[in-house]
Amino acid sequence: MTRNPLLQIQFAIPFDEIRPEHVVPAIEELLERSKSEIAAIGASAGPRTYDNTVGALERATETLEWAMGIVGHLESVATSDALRTAYNAVQPAVAGFYAAIPLDASLWGAVQAYARTQDAASLDATRRRHLTKVVADFRRHGAELDAAGKARLEALDTELARATTSFSQNVLDSTHAYELVIDDPADLAGLPHSAREAARESATAKGMAGWRFTLQAPSYIPLLTYLDDASIRERAYRAFNTRATLAPHDNRPLLREILALRCEKARLLGFASFTDLVLEDRMAKTAARALEFVDELREKTQEAFAAETADLLAFRRSLEGPAAPPLQPWDVSYYAEKQRKALYDFDDEALRPYFSAQRVIEGMFAVVERLYGVSFRENPDMPTWEPSVRCFDVLTEDDELLASFYVDVLPRETKRDGAWMHGLLCGTNGEPHLGLICANVTPPVGDRPALLTHHEVETLFHEFGHLMHHCLSRVSVRSLAGTNVAWDFVELPSQIMENWCWEREALDLFAHHHETGAPIPEALFGALRRARTFRAASSMMRQLGFAAADLALHSMDTPRDPLAVALDVARKHAPTALFDEYAMITSFTHLFAHPVGYAGGYYSYKWAEVLDADAFTRFRAAGIFDRAVGEAFRREILEPGDSRDAIELYRTFMGRDPQVEPLLERSGLLPAATSMR
Repeated sequence: MTRNPLLQIQFAIPFDEIRPEHVVPAIEELLERSKSEIAAIGASAGPRTYDNTVGALERATETLEWAMGIVGHLESVATSDALRTAYNAVQPAVAGFYAAIPLDASLWGAVQAYARTQDAASLDATRRRHLTKVVADFRRHGAELDAAGKARLEALDTELARATTSFSQNVLDSTHAYELVIDDPADLAGLPHSAREAARESATAKGMAGWRFTLQAPSYIPLLTYLDDASIRERAYRAFNTRATLAPHDNRPLLREILALRCEKARLLGFASFTDLVLEDRMAKTAARALEFVDELREKTQEAFAAETADLLAFRRSLEGPAAPPLQPWDVSYYAEKQRKALYDFDDEALRPYFSAQRVIEGMFAVVERLYGVSFRENPDMPTWEPSVRCFDVLTEDDELLASFYVDVLPRETKRDGAWMHGLLCGTNGEPHLGLICANVTPPVGDRPALLTHHEVETLFHEFGHLMHHCLSRVSVRSLAGTNVAWDFVELPSQIMENWCWEREALDLFAHHHETGAPIPEALFGALRRARTFRAASSMMRQLGFAAADLALHSMDTPRDPLAVALDVARKHAPTALFDEYAMITSFTHLFAHPVGYAGGYYSYKWAEVLDADAFTRFRAAGIFDRAVGEAFRREILEPGDSRDAIELYRTFMGRDPQVEPLLERSGLLPAATSMR
């Protein structure tokens, strides 16, 4: 075999050279290297220092983490049977290795010995925090268990890595296995021209006649939102919400297994529930506090949610007569869009011509340039994994390279659904960072560029916020840098970016008609703003439902059917009755496609939304492009990573604790004099 590109960290990652056959030999070699380096830390007899103990531990896994991150990334964006087989082959051993690190008695003894030294007592604030967190992580991950407990914990983590990887792959496979082909153009009534064209191109690409629809968001969402034929909407809705429930991609057994393994792991480590385990080092701290937060928001939302649901049914009956049947779940988006258009004279499709993907990307750059004083330059020399992927550099005002990043926004059959950011390399001591954002936005059709919905624009801005958190980091310790922060804080930099998608001054930087160059007409912009709080309570309840299901499943103390638990929670948060087979939980990758992921912490989205709405009040008060506020946000929130506690960073930026009122006001709900504690 030729040189293996996964064996040495490279900033210009040779994506065009990496092959499935590189994976197993590279990871096996890197595992042995890491094991050897960790063994050397515990065996060292010399005086304990930061560099030969905690610093050495930080370095011991760096290349392995880099290589596994690349392989996992490629499996998400350019999967193949061979790559998946190779990735699955190395996952258990890697997971087992990481699980074993805190269980190494010699290593734990070395860390404890160093923590007692005078050198440890004299560390600077960042390294002192690093040491404190390492000691706490070791304890939380089983360092003080007996030999039998350690062996069981290693096995649990290995089993979880296998099960969660299989869960993710089943969702991908079941999503791409489904297609709905419409042959009669009369059945397309109500569907926007853009969605028809995309469906036609999808069929043509498969050598089919007619119009082909999939369960990928750019195809599925327009169908549910606009198609007049309720029977077709029902077919698509049922398929989407029963994904990964049938062989050969059935996640139901895996769901039970993952929950059981997580519960056993938490109990083994002395926690009442898996939620308590994962929240110990987050802002909420405990499952009880997270549940209190979710319940508080639900209570403040319930009345408005009930009113919105009643209004939607009344609207349907105003169109179809008092005998119109109750709404079904596949009716909600359809009638809500009609109601929104009637109330606000607003059609989301009317905005598409103003949001070409290229201009939106340029707009993200323009907003960040004004806020943080950086600039962006395309870098065509960086290797990519697919021709449509582009790479850019982030530069200081003095032309210093801060970071480079990839942008991959179009759907493909070999790419998983959704949107995400990934930090490929975290630079320390002045070294540049490397990262990426991925999404699955509406693709181009014919000679027309990719034209996005406003929601897709928000999604890109969201992921770009994560990316800037990574790219602008200034922390000397890699594991404390960038997005390596408390998970109920990590969404603040991403969610706050969405605010600029609603501001005229920001939209005028990039939202121009792709043919005429004209900005969004004032009447259309006004309708967009007026419609912002349309069904905001329903949107809030949907997210609270996901958070409540997560907390219920990961706080269970007795074995119960997870599908039944999730369905019961979903019914309490849904605007309509749900069919008995409803199983959105079997495709909920945020919770079950990673050994941890957002498991026990999905409430974080709403928690961080409270933070973002509150923090944006400072921008609004000074001007949304006020450079002083932007510099303060960069300095106090983005640059420090996890080098200081999250609530301390927030208090420094805002001068006080976060308040819930701005979110309620932004959502059009009644404010309440309640603060997060």
